[in-house]
Amino acid sequence: MAYGYWQSGLWDKEAVFHLFFRRPPFQGGFTIACGLEGVVDYIRNFHFTKSDIDYLSTLKTEKGGPYFAPSFLKMLSQLKLNISLDAMPEGGVVFPYEPLLRVQGPLMHCQLLESPLLNLINFPTLIATKAARVCHAAAGDAVLEFGLRRAQGIDGAITASRSAYVGGTSATSNVLAGKLFGIPVQGTQAHSWVMAFDDEEESFLAFAKVLPDNCVFLVDTYDTIEGVKKAIRVGQWLKEQGKNLLAIRLDSGDLAHLSIESRRLLDGAGFHETKIIASNELDETLISELKRQGSKVAIWGVGTNLVTAKDCSALDGVYKLSAILDDQKKWKYTMKLSEQLAKISNPGLQQVRRFFKNGKAVGDVIWDLELGIEKANTAIDPFDPTKQFKYNGSFETEDLLKPIFRKGSLVYKLPTLQQIREYRERSLAAFPVGIKRFLNPHTYPVALQEKLYEMKTSLVKTIRQSKKL
Repeated sequence: MAYGYWQSGLWDKEAVFHLFFRRPPFQGGFTIACGLEGVVDYIRNFHFTKSDIDYLSTLKTEKGGPYFAPSFLKMLSQLKLNISLDAMPEGGVVFPYEPLLRVQGPLMHCQLLESPLLNLINFPTLIATKAARVCHAAAGDAVLEFGLRRAQGIDGAITASRSAYVGGTSATSNVLAGKLFGIPVQGTQAHSWVMAFDDEEESFLAFAKVLPDNCVFLVDTYDTIEGVKKAIRVGQWLKEQGKNLLAIRLDSGDLAHLSIESRRLLDGAGFHETKIIASNELDETLISELKRQGSKVAIWGVGTNLVTAKDCSALDGVYKLSAILDDQKKWKYTMKLSEQLAKISNPGLQQVRRFFKNGKAVGDVIWDLELGIEKANTAIDPFDPTKQFKYNGSFETEDLLKPIFRKGSLVYKLPTLQQIREYRERSLAAFPVGIKRFLNPHTYPVALQEKLYEMKTSLVKTIRQSKKL
């Protein structure tokens, strides 16, 4: 496509694209934006190396000729992106059809970014959302990300660890992610440690002698209750050394029953401060149910179902052209049509304004920069025009897309990972509890400003008539 734009003389026409998604993942009521730091890094370092150009020069057409003209490849070798980017900050709460990114610049430059941006935003946003759901289910308990061994490759594991931390997990078992991002690292012994010794209690004692300040015993290798009793005996030895038994871990069986019985045994032996960690195919639904059953688990180790985003394999993020500058330097608005209403894109140069009442989010309005937005008006749900959101000057407001790049130059100071986590916590706290339900969550109002809605409707009619659709 970039080659086609270049050959057609369209490559440098000013264009605007938006990256958004159509459905919230996990059939949930909210989504957590993530991945912007990777986007910034990619755009800052974007270039074609000699190796890239050499490879592209080997590509052939069906008839055996070179796919790309040498002059095009020479242009690519010297290409520097000249785009402006606005984005939702990482950790923010976002909803379907709201642009997570708005990209403006030469058409070819914007087009070259489509696949990278989708790759850099879709998966992190999916995992951050899953982590936020799991942490919401844990209701204040610590959640450890234990997903490295089941993640989709090393790069998938690294991205998942960072994204899960953005979403609220307390630590990761992925030591490389800890090194790269400064995420706290935590782990426990595996069953192989216990099985390497002739006796389970001997294995606990050996571990305690080597790591007396970090004793977490995995107690379910053979018989969980007997394992807890052995852990208590070694814990008493630790006390004699002036050390503490930090926790036991349950990794199989009826976690509600076993945690209750384990807590009874620990408390009865005076180990009131010893925590119970649970793992074993956990997700937000199972954690919620275990807590409902009175589980005494204090720390949740969540692996496979978190880093693979079980039950939702991908965020359906898309990247659509919404405006292009004509020869008279006026914006020509564009949109994708479909027989499916959900697949009709929004035109224009979009911004999202969030409205608050007493610090609580009450509705979002997608508005157009060229049309402007009034202090008071009505916004319309594009899928049900009978649903309308009325706003006026009595609301507090925030425009969510922030300037990141201007004409290829970075104008945004990247926050620390801890600042991103704090922003996610504040963002979620501003929303009603109903959007956080796992079943039939409340639908938060997101609407188009009335002028943009009318323009979109008119543009649909014009396109259908001109194309005789």
